[in-house]
Amino acid sequence: MSNNFVAPRFFAQAIPPYTEGMRIGLLGGSFNPPHQAHRAISQFALKRLQLDRVWWLVTPGNPLKENGNLHELGERMQAARDVANDSRIEVSCLESVIRTRYTIDTINTLRRRLSGLRFVWIMGADNLAQFHRWQHWRRIADLVPIAVIDRPPQSFRALASPAAQALARYRLPENKAALLADQPAPAWVFLTGLKLDLSSTRLRNPDGSWKGTK
Repeated sequence: MSNNFVAPRFFAQAIPPYTEGMRIGLLGGSFNPPHQAHRAISQFALKRLQLDRVWWLVTPGNPLKENGNLHELGERMQAARDVANDSRIEVSCLESVIRTRYTIDTINTLRRRLSGLRFVWIMGADNLAQFHRWQHWRRIADLVPIAVIDRPPQSFRALASPAAQALARYRLPENKAALLADQPAPAWVFLTGLKLDLSSTRLRNPDGSWKGTK
């Protein structure tokens, strides 16, 4: 974890508006580029998990990905706001402000500084399939409930993954998804029914530029 001190005013500027007790979904990613699947996943989670807000945490870079073609943070932030187009979805550059590279550090910071909020980490089934490769993934699962959004054809690979197997006894039935934000971690749910096949990778040209843009 970074030991760099971050002044409270800078932290506050990177945090979207909230009120105590809110149920907040956290969707982290490069958003390179953001697309309609990010929006659809967020709206799906808002409904199924009974969340008040979803925060998009636009990361400076993903430790598990090649970042050579990563667009500037400001460009990705503005594009994310344009795509979100929903008052319940907020876009944040928190990880850039607190200078974290790993999800565990981001969650630790949020839980420490915003203890009155109930967070749920949102990920796609493709991320569950490789969750065991994340830095301190077991600790992440111990800190915050997790909602996994099915992304066919990743379903079988995701549910057979080392992380899914290790956390199997903490999985909630899908019909209890609305209770997830109130559950003590570890707790997770696998949500089905969203049929979208979009990814940022498919929306990038070989040179890293975004398709449909100059």
